[in-house]
Amino acid sequence: MSDAAPVIEARGLSKAFGGVHALRDVRLAARAGEVLALLGENGAGKSTLIKIITGVYQPDAGEILLDGRPARFTDTRAALDQGVAAIYQEPSLFPDLDVAENIFVGRQPIRAGRVDWRTMYEEAGALLRRLGVRLDPRIKARELSVAQMQMVEIARAISVNARVLIMDEPTSSLTQGEVEELFVIVRQLRDSGAAIIFISHRLEELFALADRVTVLRDGAYVDTRPLAGVTTEDLIRLMVGRDLAELFPKQHVAAGELALEVEGLGLPGRFSDVSFELRRGEIVGMAGLVGAGRTEVAEALFGVMPAASGHIRIDGHEVTVSGPEQAMALGIGYVPEDRKQHGLVLAMSIAQNITLPTLRRFARMGWLSGAAERRSAAEDATRLEVKMSSLDQPASQLSGGNQQKVVLAKWLSTNPQVLILDEPTRGIDVGTKAAVHQLMSQLAAEGIAILMISSELPEILGMSDRILVMREGQISGRFSRAEATQERLMAAATGTG
Repeated sequence: MSDAAPVIEARGLSKAFGGVHALRDVRLAARAGEVLALLGENGAGKSTLIKIITGVYQPDAGEILLDGRPARFTDTRAALDQGVAAIYQEPSLFPDLDVAENIFVGRQPIRAGRVDWRTMYEEAGALLRRLGVRLDPRIKARELSVAQMQMVEIARAISVNARVLIMDEPTSSLTQGEVEELFVIVRQLRDSGAAIIFISHRLEELFALADRVTVLRDGAYVDTRPLAGVTTEDLIRLMVGRDLAELFPKQHVAAGELALEVEGLGLPGRFSDVSFELRRGEIVGMAGLVGAGRTEVAEALFGVMPAASGHIRIDGHEVTVSGPEQAMALGIGYVPEDRKQHGLVLAMSIAQNITLPTLRRFARMGWLSGAAERRSAAEDATRLEVKMSSLDQPASQLSGGNQQKVVLAKWLSTNPQVLILDEPTRGIDVGTKAAVHQLMSQLAAEGIAILMISSELPEILGMSDRILVMREGQISGRFSRAEATQERLMAAATGTG
């Protein structure tokens, strides 16, 4: 880690939106040749801070220093021109342009008044080889995986000699192997002298990668520390302002009657011969690698992609789930993996999102009772402690953790007897994770049967009464809570056990 003066520094940054303070007197300093972790709960101000640093927003107060001199970035292009680049959780490539065009968009090499395609492809190829990425620069961006898209964005940053690279949740949609490949490249960039600002909710990633950590809480600066000697408990205490004694507050609940029985469920090309049971008061975890078929099973149970074979029984009665409306009528709720694409209508208000599946409940003679709808939404939002300015706030303006709470509130408003949670805590901070886990435990105690799909083995082990492991579209392992270990689950997921 370098002890030199900061390449980029934020001093006294403040920013408010409609009277709500997103940042108050925040500071940050990133040095050449180091990875600085930026940590905080959802809503702590991390996104606002990096958007000010990259020119998306202008601060209400404070300043940005680049090499010790005041810098003002009027937009992202101005920041990029001075060597400040950002890679976000959701790649921002143009899908119909090829890899080389995306790397040099707006900066294509010109010869005799025309784009010099040969030079552009040669330079794009050289950048990708420098990163150790085997990728054809002529392939369209829409054909790339998320991991490949991120490599293209890194190549774009290198092409402008970015001295400051901000990475916002870059691993949230990557497999473990892809994460390790990304870390190799990040370390390579650090060793070449770049200042890396790395944002992740996965604390184990920060310990593996970062040199120092800056923590924000409620829009304010808390502390900056070297990661050497800092514990997970220390970071959690800094983030949430209290000791988090139990991240997985699993209550012991005696399993009740059978709520859901699945026998020989199959969908050609997706999964086959899937059988399991869910009892009231039980949390059954479903683990497996990406592509194992877990989400497809969940979508079949909810009628998004109905199964082609097998049997589904609710409370002992065989049913056919041909669509989501029928699943809801049978008492099944489904919180999808991608909350933005499939869980919320981002342009609609919090109240409208929460009551969307239950609008008929508030209709009288064909007219919607807005007062009744708002009362119900307010009760659900309060129960889940959604942080908001009002029920009329668009869902798009909420932090990731609060968006997830709105999705949960929406499905809890349907009074489900079987609740399917697909990656319920992906991309949310540790404090909100604990709140979601507490809610899950409470719902199980109330007699709801929960199927929880998760790629985080500590979450699977910490919250499940029983565990199913899927591999290549089939259940490859079944474990009780007592006998499950990370090693056993991984062996079943990879077929090595």
